Amino acid sequence: MNPIAVNRKALYDFFLFDKYEAGISLLGHEVKSIREGRVNLRDSFVRIANGEAFLVNCHISPYSKIQGYVETDPTRSRKLLLHRHEIDRLIGQSRQKGFAIIPLRLYFKKGRVKMEIALAKGKKQYDRRETIKRRIHERESSAAIKRSMRRGR
Repeated sequence: MNPIAVNRKALYDFFLFDKYEAGISLLGHEVKSIREGRVNLRDSFVRIANGEAFLVNCHISPYSKIQGYVETDPTRSRKLLLHRHEIDRLIGQSRQKGFAIIPLRLYFKKGRVKMEIALAKGKKQYDRRETIKRRIHERESSAAIKRSMRRGR
């Protein structure tokens, strides 16, 4: 599955726990716009209200080749399609302090738009620095291993 949009900031800002796959209730021109890749997940999140999950603040630009004028808000709330037991589990886990439900990536699966969401806990500043240090260390160590393999030939 090729991702259409990825929330790269999520991996930097949050510790990720449980992941779920959800469908999204969209309008026709929004699907066409998503096929063009005109979607942004950066500041979006999932809110659960009245036993239903909604994607909030996800920006889907209007379709470029639209005939006529369609007046829809690009950041409107969109309903996520999840099973009842998944919503109940998310409600229980997200009520804990510091936890949020965030979208990770958007992709097509059998012609339908799907979204991977995750239960996440926000990182502190020192956690983010530690993540950066760990990435740099892993990159340097893999480069050193590559160099030693080349010399061995």
